[in-house]
Formats: sequence, C-alpha cells, structure tokens
Amino acid sequence: MHLWSWLAAHPAVWRRAWGQGLVEYALLLIFVAVVLIALLVILGPGISNIYGDIISEL
Repeated sequence: MHLWSWLAAHPAVWRRAWGQGLVEYALLLIFVAVVLIALLVILGPGISNIYGDIISEL
C-alpha cells in the first residue's frame, strides 16, 4: 500500500510511467507492422502465382 500512496503524492511519476507504456505498445505495433509488410513483399509474388494457377485451372 505504501507504493500507491507514494504514486498518489507524485502524479508526474505516474503519468511518465503511463506514457512509457504507451510508447512500448506503439513500438511493438510498429515492429509487427514492419514484419507483416516484409512478409507480404517477400511472399507476395509466390502467393499471387498460386492464386493465378488456381484460377487458370478453373
């Protein structure tokens, strides 16, 4: 309980920690987006060829 009373007395520390959490989540989302884009760039032509073959067989 001592930590909560200290954080209540020092709201600037609480806001900084909350902002740090947001930055970490944003960095994680950016990393996931970059990985997905890289996978689509690398695998995109192969997947396109597979779909093209399936359509040509129909």
